[in-house]
Parts: sequence; C-alpha cells; structure tokens
Amino acid sequence: MSSRPRAAWPLVALFTAGYLASYLLPTLVGRLDDHLPLTTPQAGVVGSVLLLCSASAGFTLASRVERLGGRRLSRAGLLLMAAGYGTAAATTALPLVVAGAAVGGLGSGTTMTVAAGRIAALRDPHRSSTLGLLTVSATAGALYLTMPALGGGHGLPLAAVAVVALLVWPATGRLAENRATGTAAADSPLPYRRSGAVLAGAIVLWALCQNALWGVSGRIGTDQAGLSEAAVGAVFAAALGAGLLGIVGASALGSRLGRAVPIGVGTVLIAGCIAASARADGLATFAAGEIAWNTLYPMVLSYLIGLAASLDPRGRWAVMVGSASALGVAFGPLAGSLLSEHAGFPVMGLVLAAMLLLLSVPLALIALHTTGRPLVLGTIRRRGGAPAALVAAATGAPSGTVPQLGAPEQPVAPLTVTGRHLTRRALSTAGPGTGSGAAGGAGDGG
Repeated sequence: MSSRPRAAWPLVALFTAGYLASYLLPTLVGRLDDHLPLTTPQAGVVGSVLLLCSASAGFTLASRVERLGGRRLSRAGLLLMAAGYGTAAATTALPLVVAGAAVGGLGSGTTMTVAAGRIAALRDPHRSSTLGLLTVSATAGALYLTMPALGGGHGLPLAAVAVVALLVWPATGRLAENRATGTAAADSPLPYRRSGAVLAGAIVLWALCQNALWGVSGRIGTDQAGLSEAAVGAVFAAALGAGLLGIVGASALGSRLGRAVPIGVGTVLIAGCIAASARADGLATFAAGEIAWNTLYPMVLSYLIGLAASLDPRGRWAVMVGSASALGVAFGPLAGSLLSEHAGFPVMGLVLAAMLLLLSVPLALIALHTTGRPLVLGTIRRRGGAPAALVAAATGAPSGTVPQLGAPEQPVAPLTVTGRHLTRRALSTAGPGTGSGAAGGAGDGG
C-alpha cells in the first residue's frame, strides 16, 4: 500500500508537464496576437498546430509505449518540449516560433502518452488522474498570477512550459521500463472497440467546445468585459483555483454515483456555464462564468479519463481518448476565434452549449454500458467473463483468483449429483485452482 503513492508521483509529474501547454493556451494565443505580426485567427492556428502535433504523437504511440519503454519515451518527450518551446520563446522569427511550437507539441503528446498509459494500469486510475489534474491546475494558476508581473511578450508562457519539462526530468528515473516481452501482449486486440470509438469521437467535440471558449476567454475579458490583462489573469488564477476544488470533490466523490451521472449531468451544467461566460459584460459576470465553468470542467474530465482507463487496463484507450481530446483542443481556439469574429461571443456560447447538450447523451450512455459493479468471487464466470474479471481486478480481489483478461473461459459441464461420494469425486478431479470457483458455481447454479 505505502509503495503505491511513491510509484504514482512520477506519472503525476509527467501528466502535469504534458498537459501544461493546453492549460496556458489562452495567454499563449493572446500574447502571440499582441506581440507578433499575427491576426487573432492566425494566432489560433499556431495554438492549433501545437496541439495537433500533441494529438498526433498520442495516436502514433498509443500501442507502442510498452515496446519502446516508458522511461525512454518520457525522456524524449521532455527533451522535445524543452527544445521546442525554448526555441519558440527565444525568437521573434515567425517560422521558428511555429516550428518550435510544433516540436514542443510533439514532446507534450509523447509525455502525455506515457503518463496516461501508465496511470490507466494503476489499481485506482481515477485517483491518480485527479491528482494529475490537481497538480497541473495549481501550476497553471500560479503561472497566471505571476506572468503579468514579469512582463509581456510571447516567450514567457512558452519558456515556463520548457522549464517545467526540465524540472520533471529527474522523475523519469523512477519509471520502470516494463517493455513487452513478446508480440502477444503488445498486439492484443482492443476491448470495447465500439464504445471506445464512440467515446473518442465524442471527446473530440467535447474538448473542442471547452477550448473554443478557453482559447478566446482572454479576449472576452479584455474586449467585451473591459478588463485589464492583470485582472483577466487574476480571474483565470481564481478559476483554476476553483478547479482545484472541483478536482478534490471528484476525488472525494469517487465512484459513489458511478460515472454516468457526473459525466452526463456535469456536461449539461458546463453547457450553461459556457453560455453565461460568453455573455459576460463586466468583472462580476466574467468571473462568475469562468469560475463556475473551471470548477466543473476538470471534475467531469477526471471521470472521462477514468472511463477511458476502465476500457483497457493496458491504457491504450486512455491514450487514444487523451489524444482525441488533444485533437479537439487543437481546433478549439480556431473554432472559437472564427465563431466569435463572425457571430460574436454570445452566439458562439450558445452554439457551443447546444453541442454539449447533445454530447451529454452518448457520453452518459457509454458510461452506463461499460461500467460494471464489484463482483464476489465465484461469480466471474456466470456474469460476464473477461469484462467481469476486469471489474473484479479493479476492486482489489486477490490476483490469484481473478482470471486473466482475454484468457479462455473455464468450460462448465452440467453434473448430475446422485450422492455425496459423486460430489466429492467431481470436485477432486476438477483440476488445480478450480475448487473454489467450481464450488461457488455449483452452489449458485443449483
């Protein structure tokens, strides 16, 4: 027990580094627009390039982490982040800024892939993912508070991400390589293919809606609400601080309500927050909308990450859903910029809210369809085979009594019991390791 938190903290550190660039996206896009010869949509394109590269790395590496080694991949990702973001921060030459952002995005995606895959393999992935969201929110909030005092320029947020990548580097020494020893484990088929594919597709649009608002929130605050950059930064820091409370609440709530209710109801509430935030016309309304939205967003995101992790204990769906989220995040700033320029911020908010209301239905249904309940020993065979084994393993059953996922199910043959002697003989010849299961099955099945 005591070794698990020590084993999880390097993954939390990698999670923080991999997600930090997307959390700093509003100030990054805003500073590109203000300090480089770029229009607002062009600055959004640069942010989209960064996140598209991050998503591409995740999709490419989703099934290759075990083969290539987590330590090697995480170090490569951190080096790409430091080199790419550092280069983009140190120059005002537009081609180098775009190239550096792209290289840094590849590094962020690689780092996120290792973290998401390894967290999904932990006994309690929801707890570790909420801790990662807590850490990245706290880091981003501290940066939002300090960056306005350090001056302007596009390089400051990029340099901050590069420095965090270097600070996380020592954590990679605590990662075990855990390379696959053969092709069977690495090439095993994905479980829940249909549910995972629908979840990944829905996550693209879900994340796009969130980050369409997040990418233009700075402009809503300065242009529509009439706030200074320092005031907007203070609101963002307060909002991210409220997000910490939401993450703590998600961790405390755990699985008491399952996943369908937090995901479905939470998405509906987020839709209302986005519509309200997009109509902000002063400090009070802008702060209220941003704080409410940022409280709910990471809370629901933690359950979506946990849902993806539950679909495959090797973490492949977790990585692909995380990459799908990055894909939506990539197009979010561009979509927000285009919608706000052609229709205005309030109409943009209504469009995004309507899309989220529609998405809440399939997301909740997937959570209902794929979430099992804890099972007692002796009921795995009768109640679902491999999926039931996954549920039993996730609830802490002794490893020796839980069948391996993908293993052939134990055949059950009907027995006609005519006396005590026959019963004993049947049980004694059932084979090693099947006594308890056979006894449970015969007793319950009669």
